[in-house]
Amino acid sequence: MGNLFTAPKAVKKRPVTKRLQNQQTGPNSSNRWARFRSSRKDKLDDALLQEQALAAAILFRQQQQQNGGVSLPFDKSASVRCPNSCSGSKNVGQIPRSSSSRARSLTDPLLQPHQLVNQDLKLDKLETNHFVLVHGGGFGAWCWYKTIALLEEGGFKATAVDLTGSGIHSFDTNSITSLSQYVKPLTDFLEKLSEGEKVILVGHDFGGACVSYAMELFPFKIAKAVFVAAAMLTNGQSTLNMFAQQAGSNDLMRPAQIFLYANGNDHPPTAIDLDKPLLRDLLFNQSPSKDVALASVSMRPIPFAPVLEKLSLSDMKYGSVRRFYVETLEDNAIPAVLQESMINSSPPEKVFHLKGADHSPFFSKPQALHKLLVEISKIPSP
Repeated sequence: MGNLFTAPKAVKKRPVTKRLQNQQTGPNSSNRWARFRSSRKDKLDDALLQEQALAAAILFRQQQQQNGGVSLPFDKSASVRCPNSCSGSKNVGQIPRSSSSRARSLTDPLLQPHQLVNQDLKLDKLETNHFVLVHGGGFGAWCWYKTIALLEEGGFKATAVDLTGSGIHSFDTNSITSLSQYVKPLTDFLEKLSEGEKVILVGHDFGGACVSYAMELFPFKIAKAVFVAAAMLTNGQSTLNMFAQQAGSNDLMRPAQIFLYANGNDHPPTAIDLDKPLLRDLLFNQSPSKDVALASVSMRPIPFAPVLEKLSLSDMKYGSVRRFYVETLEDNAIPAVLQESMINSSPPEKVFHLKGADHSPFFSKPQALHKLLVEISKIPSP
């Protein structure tokens, strides 16, 4: 990071007259130079934001180790947000842009939150304006940093939780023996909500199974459940059962898995790690490179026991919560075919499609994902 803004090497100066002869003298030359400087400055601002997010993830990991395994309080995002003054930008109040070098598509425009939310939308008229974001296997609350920023800038409340042994939660992943233990930070949060308070649960990847588990326990505290490229299971089904449906259809998942045997090779695996060199192709094939770098230093193993556990879901509790599914069409981890199979097995109220999104749309399509979450929050009760 220290080399990002190093001074350029000294160069031999040319006579001023020769430089003036090579410059354009047309009426638009000054405008071109201004646009070049503005573009360069935007890129530096983007790079600074991403570098700070990466540094935050490393800092939290170091703090966790220095505290001797004591979990740090963490109620929102593990990313460092760049205040308006840090870049010297004149665009006060604007949100940072993604550092992706690819061209933006119409499905992921660069818009301000007030443009994504209808001007006449009154947040206090919604059933709830509080989103609770549940990460997927191996991820942590840190992965939602763009989504949190967009929601809060739009006036919503956003809470991202670290499940047991994930993110900066200090528990050893290999020691997790049940789904209830893994989901405990989420269920503890829901249990502490005040009477009558409701939230919108958003689950990604394995977080979908965690959301389903919470729906069965606290159906009256959940206004809506949103599954984003997530495991949306049926009664009696485990996440492993779901992934077994795609056996042979995904050439990336199998070689990427590294099984960990903390109890010895003669016992069942305790966790699953993912091969770092394969992360981009499997999870981030459409995501900015600096978000991939953030994930590569932040992801942790996935506990194996919760993946094996079959869910017990009832129509009276789980079935009473309104469900929505966001399908990611460029997903290599849970391919669109498998997502559609889950949708057909247990149809939600509505299905949304994110074109050009990989398995991590909070990185690859943050604006489009935000727009869908806001749209879902506005859907009135039938």
